[in-house]
Amino acid sequence: MKLMIENIKIALQSIRTNLLRTVLTIFIIAIGIAALVGIQTAIESIKSSISENFTSMGANTFNIRNKSSNVRIGKSGVKPKRYASISYAEAMRFKNEFPVITSISSWASSTASITYKSKKSDPNINVTGTDENYILTAGYKLSEGRNFTASEVKEGKHLALIGEEVKNNIFDNSSPLGKLISIGGNKYRVIGVLAAKGSSMSFGGDKSCLIPLTNARQYFGYAGQSFTISVLSEKSEMLNSTIGQAIAKMRVVRKLKPIEEDNFDIIRSDNLTQIMFENIKYVTIAALVIGIITLFGSAIGLMNIMLVSVTERTKEIGTRKALGATSKIIRWQFLIEAIVICQLGGIIGIVLGILIGNITSIVIGSSFITPWVWILSGVALCIVVGLISGFFPAAKAAKLDPIEALRYE
Repeated sequence: MKLMIENIKIALQSIRTNLLRTVLTIFIIAIGIAALVGIQTAIESIKSSISENFTSMGANTFNIRNKSSNVRIGKSGVKPKRYASISYAEAMRFKNEFPVITSISSWASSTASITYKSKKSDPNINVTGTDENYILTAGYKLSEGRNFTASEVKEGKHLALIGEEVKNNIFDNSSPLGKLISIGGNKYRVIGVLAAKGSSMSFGGDKSCLIPLTNARQYFGYAGQSFTISVLSEKSEMLNSTIGQAIAKMRVVRKLKPIEEDNFDIIRSDNLTQIMFENIKYVTIAALVIGIITLFGSAIGLMNIMLVSVTERTKEIGTRKALGATSKIIRWQFLIEAIVICQLGGIIGIVLGILIGNITSIVIGSSFITPWVWILSGVALCIVVGLISGFFPAAKAAKLDPIEALRYE
């Protein structure tokens, strides 16, 4: 330990002696580590933001929908199958018998206009018939007013919950609560406003209007109308088991025989999250490759500096050997010097990387991230780079003959 401390002191003294070129090497190493830690921190911030956003959209939920038809390609393809829609009776039976929070919804219109007095919204409002549990399973929150009650849904009351963008378009700064709006020639009283969710990635969360399901069936119903069942798992860890139970229950509701395939689809809310994370994985790999290439260049630069240092300090090495330093001690002296230079660069790079990554985190509105895995990885990489860079110079220094070294000018 004493020898190591002494070698670290000698390394720091050597750095002060050759300050300019050592500082340049330190900053090359710092850039490589900063690129690695910074990009990884930014990626973790983005992933955290995506998870939070999808959780607010109901990431612990899954939907049961009627199964899509298979498409036949060419004469030898599979004949298309037509699957029966999920009827209102089937959906209601599932909701009443399944022991987890469940909602039923059905699309009413995606091109509706909402009118209030002389003001009219754009004809791109999504009108959905829902029950009292829908805002829970869909991850909505209310910024004003209240939700439907079970009795209001059952009676098909002319009530509506509107999205934030709808409110801003036709009510300006006034409160819409209690006011009558027109949807498809019918009057609805606004009882609540859905909190803003954003309309990014094709989610029209703020351009929506919810009306009671029974009312939607009465005024927007059509032949073969299918209903979507949404189930809210109690915990994200229980999502898979809840899906398994739901499949079993739905097969009973649909009266399927054991040998028959499912004639309904399970749509998980976190599917898109997993797809995005899968794509982000490639960005992570690219960042890792960039950081390693930069560190490889730093290692070559550091090796060059150490070889020059060995040549310049030949007489010093000869003196130390003459005073009793073994080849092993000399070898470790130069190895530790290379590691110290790398660690100084690594520390600067880690600090810069955390700052860069968390600036990204602040911009996207995510929380502060401390990437401990990548910090420790950066420290380990610096040790490896230092050992690789210092190995040949240290070996060269250890092999010097003390008499020849003392005579070197």
